[in-house]
Amino acid sequence: MTLLESFTVKTGKADEWINITQEVARIVAASGVEEGVCLVFIPHTTAAVTVNENADPDVPRDVCLALRAISPDRADFQHWEGNSNAHTKTSLVGPSVSLIVTQGALLLGTWQGIWLNEYDGPRTRGVQVRVLGEKGEKGEKGGTEGQGAQKK
Repeated sequence: MTLLESFTVKTGKADEWINITQEVARIVAASGVEEGVCLVFIPHTTAAVTVNENADPDVPRDVCLALRAISPDRADFQHWEGNSNAHTKTSLVGPSVSLIVTQGALLLGTWQGIWLNEYDGPRTRGVQVRVLGEKGEKGEKGGTEGQGAQKK
């Protein structure tokens, strides 16, 4: 079974992370897939997606700060749009993440969340979510009890 859904996120700053975990988890739950994989893809060249800490708001701020140090805006960049630093950050972080689906939910660590990374905002960004796997009866465990799936 496969399902493709999309949603949009409006970013408010030039450089920020937005938590999209709940929307992705909603899509996974609605898919009916009990055991499988969820692929989250950002179809943009100046935005990315990552899995990182979800508990402390200083973590996204600190990672943005570190990426600004790695790829600052430079006068000698030649790209006509003037956003080569954003393209560089996106290349480092990447446009997609793959996540395990078990017991009908995303399998994430206790402190993990899914983050859309904006590097050239504010903009409206699209997020594509592909869920692949075995559809099960509601309430079935699928033989994976005790693996810690997070139900949201």
